[in-house]
Amino acid sequence: MTYEQTLNYLYEKLPMYQRMGAYAFKKDLTNIIKLCDYLDNPQDKLKSIHIAGTNGKGSTSHILSAIYQSNGYKVGMYTSPHLVDFRERIKLDGIPCSKDFVINFTRQIKPIIEEIHPSFFEITVAMAFEYFAKKNVDIAIIETGLGGRLDSTNIIHPIASIITSIGFDHMNMLGNTIEQITNEKAGIIKNNTPVIVGKVEEKAYNIIKNVSKEKNAPLHSYMKANFRTDLIGEYQQWNIGMALACTKILEYEFATKKNKTLEALENVCKLSNFQGRWQIFCKEPLVIGDVGHNEEGFRLIIKELAKYSKKIHFILGFVEDKDLSEIIPILPKNSSYSFVRPDVTRGMKPDKTKVIFESFGLQGVSFPNLEKSIKYRFERIPKNELIFVGGSNFIIADLLKLKENNQLPF
Repeated sequence: MTYEQTLNYLYEKLPMYQRMGAYAFKKDLTNIIKLCDYLDNPQDKLKSIHIAGTNGKGSTSHILSAIYQSNGYKVGMYTSPHLVDFRERIKLDGIPCSKDFVINFTRQIKPIIEEIHPSFFEITVAMAFEYFAKKNVDIAIIETGLGGRLDSTNIIHPIASIITSIGFDHMNMLGNTIEQITNEKAGIIKNNTPVIVGKVEEKAYNIIKNVSKEKNAPLHSYMKANFRTDLIGEYQQWNIGMALACTKILEYEFATKKNKTLEALENVCKLSNFQGRWQIFCKEPLVIGDVGHNEEGFRLIIKELAKYSKKIHFILGFVEDKDLSEIIPILPKNSSYSFVRPDVTRGMKPDKTKVIFESFGLQGVSFPNLEKSIKYRFERIPKNELIFVGGSNFIIADLLKLKENNQLPF
């Protein structure tokens, strides 16, 4: 099969959360264990850092990758979902895995795919483990998908675990309370393995503390940070603080140099090939895109936007199962709103989004697609105003594709 045929096979054959939602989420580790057994357990050949959390885990993963790359280590990194290219999920020193590897791996495990019918996520996790083992990486940074306890990545035995934040998201799978969600995230904590915890509320912290104590896992808090970085947003300093706390703990095995680490923090996006987090697409008018898509994420977004003395025009798209009742009330009343549907099966129709927003007293305009909404706003607003695009990973994916295909009006 060609690369495109291989991806089509994986997309069509396997239940995929991005396309199907909760139906594709398997609360069970049976399939990933079978897949990795079939591959002679590549995950056991890796020294890994495991990262879970409601927000910040992608940024923290990329910061760690940049730091260790800059310090001369061979770094594997697994994150999800991808925005434009499937291979973004599996990187070596910031470079996506090869198309040939994806093709050959899929051919290799096709018999067991046909036998056990794993999910798309389970296959991608096994693929990452195999790639990192074959490439003999020094360290593998592994980000969970959803939750932690029953996440497919949770068969690794890391040398450190990080829980970045705890907030309300994916409640239909992780639970409706902070306690339930925290217990799922804390499921990545392993016996006698250090844990770094980010900025979480006291209730969540106490649960993590108790789990750590039960497992004799030394608990560490993130370091207070204020470093020069190419990552925009005050909240990125928390993510940097978690990464630095982790590197300090692992210094005995993975020594780092201060000058190399500072250099890495200034070049995270370049070194790790990081996109979609407070990304500036145009300066006049200012166009910013961000993948934040839950209440906690939007609170951070609104806090950052408040630093700009500009009128803000929101272009938003959500997935069908997103509960907007906690997001809409924190949005500014004096902004304009445009609604689009992300280009995925689960995308919420813009007219539905419009009705929900109106029920909270916010008016907006529906558009058939992101390209038309951006063009409409771009042509009508003064150059000193701001367009924010977000609401879903998939809207940012759509924005990046428009940029890649030169379909944006700037």
